[in-house]
Amino acid sequence: MAKIALIHDYLREYGGAERVLEELHELFPEAPVYTAFVDQKSLGDNWQRFKDWEIHQTFLSKIPLIKKTFSPLRVLAARAFAKLDLSEFDIVISSSNAYMAKAARASKTNAQHFCYCHTPPRVLYGYTAKSHWRDRVITRFFGEIINHYMRFVDFKVSQQVGVFIANSKETQSRIKKFYHRQSELVYPPVSMVDKARDYLSEQKSFKKEGYYLYVNRLAYAKHPEIAVEAASDLNLALKLVGDGDMLAKLKEMAGESIEFLGTVDDATLADLYRGAKALIYPVEDEDFGMVPVEAMAWGTPVLAHYSGGPKETIKNAKTGLFFKDLSVEALKQAIFDFEKMDFNSKEIHQSSVIYSPAAFRKKIKSLLLA
Repeated sequence: MAKIALIHDYLREYGGAERVLEELHELFPEAPVYTAFVDQKSLGDNWQRFKDWEIHQTFLSKIPLIKKTFSPLRVLAARAFAKLDLSEFDIVISSSNAYMAKAARASKTNAQHFCYCHTPPRVLYGYTAKSHWRDRVITRFFGEIINHYMRFVDFKVSQQVGVFIANSKETQSRIKKFYHRQSELVYPPVSMVDKARDYLSEQKSFKKEGYYLYVNRLAYAKHPEIAVEAASDLNLALKLVGDGDMLAKLKEMAGESIEFLGTVDDATLADLYRGAKALIYPVEDEDFGMVPVEAMAWGTPVLAHYSGGPKETIKNAKTGLFFKDLSVEALKQAIFDFEKMDFNSKEIHQSSVIYSPAAFRKKIKSLLLA
């Protein structure tokens, strides 16, 4: 039986990439996980998901204050992953975004390296990033120098990957544009699809309540301020799930109809999805976007910015509505239009089933073990 290693950028937050890693580990439970570093404190309760795994960290984990300086020290990430001894493994699967896990080398004779690419690093190629680093002269100056160097590094290590696996057609196009590489398309696993299917098998329908929902990090790239301002102007009940640097600012601008829930567990999140009138998703150039698919799994339509992955997953006027301008006024108009329409929750749920974990496992196995 082939020996498999899993390589992941780093473990310090729990998002879509980590959910993919969990599914890969479920598929290959004997596979050790190699990652740049682990930040248990930042992971919080989500560390319990990984605590019993065999996890190996790179030399970056030994650098003082790495958990605070990991972003500028990404210049060392490719070297850290390249130095890993993976000579005993037949298959290496990297789960990579911004921190160069794809630089890991499958060194055993005839070994294969598959890279599940969530996206080429957004910050290197002009996409909206987590912070406003370009707004300050000094961070913009040094950031552009680092990014210029990192684009060369990123391209070089991308050529060492055996097979790229893209999480969306959007990411496929980026891999082709920036790496000049073809890729296989395997949509990420969305566990909410199975949970919603099981619920629907016992219940006749998804009961909707009167609130709108926002689920994501409260960060610049996710534009929660658009959702908050639009809902405040219209006095709409809006529940926000997530934490981030923008929390204080958002609370200052929020009207009385806005409720901040912070981080919630999966069971609570499922209840929130199921009861929501609609999900608001004002994210620009999303790579894939698990959150809209999670909402649709629970029969909840999505009001999304017309860009990135949601263009693949949402059917306009059937499973949601798009707004093309990333602005408060455009979102408000989408809400006005939405309020005049009827959506079929069961049809919306059915559109999500192609993103089930079972579909992911089947496609991954067919690629890796052919």
